[in-house]
Amino acid sequence: MKIKFKNEFEKNETLPPKKLIEIILKDRGIEDISDFIHPKDPLKISLGDFGRKYPDLIKKVIKILKKARERNEMIVVYTDYDADGITGGAILWETLFLMGFKVMPYVPDRRKEGYGFSITGIDNVIKSYNPSLIISVDHGITKVNEIEYAKSKGIKVIVSDHHLKAEKIPKADAIFHIPVLSGSGVAYFFTKEIFNRLKSSVSNKAIVDKLTDNFSTDYLSLASIGTIADLVPLIGPSRSVAKYGLEVFPKVKRYGIKHILKQAGIEGKEITPYEVGFIIAPRINAVGRLSNAIDALRLLCTTDNKRAFDLAQRIGDLNSKRQDIVERSVDEAKEMINKKYLKGNKLSDIKEDRLNNFIPKILILTSDSWSEGIIGLIASKLTEEFYRPTIVMTKNDGHYKASARSIPSFHITNFLRSLKKYLVDVGGHAQAAGFTIEAEKLDGFIKSTISKANKIIKEKDLEKVIIADISIPISKISLPLVENLQALEPFGIGNPKPIFLSKAIVTEARLFGKDNNHLKIFVKDTDDNKTEESDRHPFELIAFHIGELFKDLSRDQEMHLVYSVDINSWNGKKEVRGIVRYWEKIKSK
Repeated sequence: MKIKFKNEFEKNETLPPKKLIEIILKDRGIEDISDFIHPKDPLKISLGDFGRKYPDLIKKVIKILKKARERNEMIVVYTDYDADGITGGAILWETLFLMGFKVMPYVPDRRKEGYGFSITGIDNVIKSYNPSLIISVDHGITKVNEIEYAKSKGIKVIVSDHHLKAEKIPKADAIFHIPVLSGSGVAYFFTKEIFNRLKSSVSNKAIVDKLTDNFSTDYLSLASIGTIADLVPLIGPSRSVAKYGLEVFPKVKRYGIKHILKQAGIEGKEITPYEVGFIIAPRINAVGRLSNAIDALRLLCTTDNKRAFDLAQRIGDLNSKRQDIVERSVDEAKEMINKKYLKGNKLSDIKEDRLNNFIPKILILTSDSWSEGIIGLIASKLTEEFYRPTIVMTKNDGHYKASARSIPSFHITNFLRSLKKYLVDVGGHAQAAGFTIEAEKLDGFIKSTISKANKIIKEKDLEKVIIADISIPISKISLPLVENLQALEPFGIGNPKPIFLSKAIVTEARLFGKDNNHLKIFVKDTDDNKTEESDRHPFELIAFHIGELFKDLSRDQEMHLVYSVDINSWNGKKEVRGIVRYWEKIKSK
């Protein structure tokens, strides 16, 4: 691991909190600091803010919807099975339902129908509902043939999506493609526009009042879940959705959200991107990974408290099962890598700069036993551990379904599209993709992929680097400084927590936690880095899940510490502490 930093503050420099915020944001390409700290209320953002074509397109959509309602024709909201699609689908379906439309939600079966529109899925929708209109949520922008098929059956199709476009755009009746948002974000603004234009036609004032409130509370919280879960950069309008959506969680009334929080043991706690990304969203995602995700949508929309309790329990159980399956599958995948590439060597014994001598620049693993719903999670874990693009595939009826994850310097979807002659379909983002390949083309694909990746990916791309925003004496970290940094929240993709680098001396270290697997480290400035504040009590840092490294620490050990900061509130007192991201011992001269 290499340590780099963007800015350095010397021990004699003053560091006003506002100056630090300005430096961090400008490094992230954000010029208008005030707009970032005080993002626009999503209620005041309209579809027109995303492109001049959308006001005219929404007029077309309104005409289609009015005609469907007048004729009592069925509308199907065809949504993706992940947390982004389910939350977006819940917003759109519930709004149309409450406004008096004849509408049903449809979530494809991941294994039988695959991602997004499929011929099988459209046939199932026709058989079950015979709709005049299908509206997609979080998919559709790449499904040219499937949309053409639906239209050949006399069905109008409206696409709402945020994924990368392909070369050819489908001939849908209207397309709302907004890449700066998540799928649920697109659904939120799309649905809000429909409601604002049609609410005058709803005679029941209580329904209008309920929906008006939902767009400022429940629907905003649902859109924030989808936005954070889908790893959308939390900048611009997506920052607005995440920030305001998290803030209104205490006001959310729907039983489904309340029971998810209760079942997860976080009821009454502040909801941050951590709770969404690691506790709430995985539960919603687990349903689509191991079953049909329609139950997740039912949970988010049910008005029956008992049903919400039962569904939340079932979904919690599915999530626990998913965790066990992923753990076993990742162990199996690592064993494959060990046998194929490491040849008896332990990964921990191989120095990082020699890893490329053993493992190719892109990892490709296949298994007939892995569940299609968890191959993306396997790929994520392997990408994190081996720090290289990873493709994980599982066999499904003569085809292989694949999930790919990547590192920041390698755009995996564009790379896979350059190999489209092998693929049935492909879609995704810069660091995540999914595709289908026929079994007979697999060997050729693997050879071409490895050959091409070896030419494109440079050795330096595979070097793990941790980049600090600021190199600073540790004694300069103060409560006022950290409190001011809270103005940058919510943190996430595109707006990570500020990272600090400090040279420090260990004064004390302790183990803590149920199994003594966490470390508490106390440090102070090194002699050559002392400031006026250095004589204050030592600075406390927490290092999670590395208790085994306790034996490597000694009093007066000098080290470079890379860490983030937070505020620990206890018994009415506030104290700053660091959260260790990485450390490196400084060898004594």
